[in-house]
Amino acid sequence: MNRYEIEREPSNESSCRTYRLVIEFIGKRWTGIIIYQLFEGPKRYHELLNSIDGISDRLLSERLKELELEGLLRKNVIAEAPKKVEYELTPPGYEFIEVFKAIMNWARKKEVFLKGEK
Repeated sequence: MNRYEIEREPSNESSCRTYRLVIEFIGKRWTGIIIYQLFEGPKRYHELLNSIDGISDRLLSERLKELELEGLLRKNVIAEAPKKVEYELTPPGYEFIEVFKAIMNWARKKEVFLKGEK
């Protein structure tokens, strides 16, 4: 076994399709950073907009709707005057913490590896 082989399910058409769909979904521009921002807890729309440098109103709204439809976040309307809306991750949304940790660990190792090659 080389260092790139991992323990995984046998490949079949269904698992390849699922993998592709998931990678395309979380790889959409801004999706990952929105999830990452919500790891700290619920945030209002403008808090998200101000914390994500470069995202437009339209794209933030679109991504929030997609994440809500996928069941990864919940939109909470707070009945006050004026009306407030907060977004928070659902339990499946919080499960991404482990995915993000794994990606960051990989990135740090890759960075160390690449620095050693120069």
